[in-house]
Amino acid sequence: MEKQNKTSENVVKGIFWSSMASTLWGISGVIMQFVSQNEAVPTTWFISVRTLFAGILLLIIGASFVGKHIFDVFKSKESIIRLFIYAIFGLAVNMSTFYVSIQEGNASTATILQYLAPVFIVLYGLIFLHKKPLKADIISFLFALVGVFMIITKGSFSELSVPLIAVVFGLFSAVSAAIYYSVPKPLTQNNSPFVVLGWGTLIAGIGFNLYHPFWNDAPKLNTGIVLGIGGIILIGTIFAFSSVLYSLKFAPSEVSSIVDAVEPVVTIILSIIVFKQIPSFFEALGAVIIIVSIYFLQRSHQKRAKKAPDIR
Repeated sequence: MEKQNKTSENVVKGIFWSSMASTLWGISGVIMQFVSQNEAVPTTWFISVRTLFAGILLLIIGASFVGKHIFDVFKSKESIIRLFIYAIFGLAVNMSTFYVSIQEGNASTATILQYLAPVFIVLYGLIFLHKKPLKADIISFLFALVGVFMIITKGSFSELSVPLIAVVFGLFSAVSAAIYYSVPKPLTQNNSPFVVLGWGTLIAGIGFNLYHPFWNDAPKLNTGIVLGIGGIILIGTIFAFSSVLYSLKFAPSEVSSIVDAVEPVVTIILSIIVFKQIPSFFEALGAVIIIVSIYFLQRSHQKRAKKAPDIR
């Protein structure tokens, strides 16, 4: 009985900290809209600053846990290649496309579109790994498409509720998020997730700064820009990722699928409060359909994974 109570208590803690991470990412998305639209911070400069300083901070945190072992990820050619794919096609592409989607549209739509990442993971498995799709995959995919249609058209064929470029970059952010979730998994088996994320973010940061050093053509700094970027780095990267890792101490990763929907919900609510962006009936319905579709998609794959372990 005592053991059962302890397990229930741990699951509650896991749900709380996983929800906290999703909430922090939702807050970060709204701050990003403020920085990109209200302060008009250019994409290249913002990404250069965010990735470089976030990467340094994450590696400092990782080093406090594993010391000199932060360099273990470079011990094999395979892990180096995987790390660079993660850094460039996952992190770098995801951060830049997500920011552009928010800048050209809004945080709510960009977050909902990025939430489609599990759909692209399934499509990758279908096309490249020849995994037979589940009925739940097909149903979830079709409903997710309906949800996207409702969000970007408000239920009408005659107009888009957000610019097409925001939709395109939002979908690119979902594809890159699928890479972001999938590629580093083998690396985190023998390395601290903080270290893997830290090196990935730093490599992306170095790449962005080679293209556009953060000291060149910097916007005129003010309190809003400094607090905004600092908040995105701390809230959306350091604190959120720490909450995810801490949640895994108390509950299995399956719990995260239950509370992943917190992020778009928080973003939508805060967008209403901060930017007065009240979604139409069709936009709200589309968001609900997508959230429910992705939830069932994740749950169906978790059940299949328990029956047959992933051999990738």
